[in-house]
Amino acid sequence: MGSDPELEDIQRRKLQELRGNVSAEEQRAERQKALEMQKTVLLRKVLTTEARQRLNRIKLVKSQFAEQVELQLIQAAQSGRIRLPITDTQLKTILRNLQSPKRNIKFRRI
Repeated sequence: MGSDPELEDIQRRKLQELRGNVSAEEQRAERQKALEMQKTVLLRKVLTTEARQRLNRIKLVKSQFAEQVELQLIQAAQSGRIRLPITDTQLKTILRNLQSPKRNIKFRRI
């Protein structure tokens, strides 16, 4: 049985494409890992140990909210808008201010 050159060419191109996708995904993962490491280093400068632990616990429950808080803290520290390091008490105040207000829902019985 002879092999079809066109089929072999298609398979070769598909294999190259898959290798390229894997390489791009690896590069993206490496960039993401580097950004996370930079963020960790910056947060160590911005927050006290207790405040960092509190933020990590919040991240377990509300990851998106914690990520937003981290970014806002880093930006505020880099622009000089806050005094460093932020203590746990200061972080609690910041979190209370950033948290969306609770809605009071009342039910009317008919």
